[in-house]
Amino acid sequence: MASTERRNEEEIVEIHTDGACSGNPGPGGWAAILAWKGRRKELSGAEPETTNNRMELLAAIRALEALKRPMRVRIYTDSEYLRRGMTEWLEGWKRRGWRTSARKPVKNRDLWERLDELCRRHRVEWRWLKGHAGDPLNERADRLAREAIRRLEAPSGK
Repeated sequence: MASTERRNEEEIVEIHTDGACSGNPGPGGWAAILAWKGRRKELSGAEPETTNNRMELLAAIRALEALKRPMRVRIYTDSEYLRRGMTEWLEGWKRRGWRTSARKPVKNRDLWERLDELCRRHRVEWRWLKGHAGDPLNERADRLAREAIRRLEAPSGK
């Protein structure tokens, strides 16, 4: 039994994500750290005019897109917007034609739809953790997202 449990744990890809914005809206960065079977892969990127929430969503999207086959996934995020959107609000939004309970259009629908589609390929478990509270991979994802913003804002050739 223990070897089966160990094998099942090895089959889970653990992903830490974060988004950041310099101004909101403003230049934004996203980052994801994928860990599986003792290996790590770091992804990051930036956009010139965006919001923090879009970057949080994009971090999860890019991480799931990086997986080459359907996997069990555990995503750690410090974004309640992302976690609650996927675990509490998404089904209601779809049922109401992408409207909130207040009958307003869902913000970032394009990204929610992409994330929803990716989550249908994988078995995703969402875990919230407090940001800037010392979790090493959350802190690393935050640094990567902020570095992506700095690279975007840096003058050409530097």
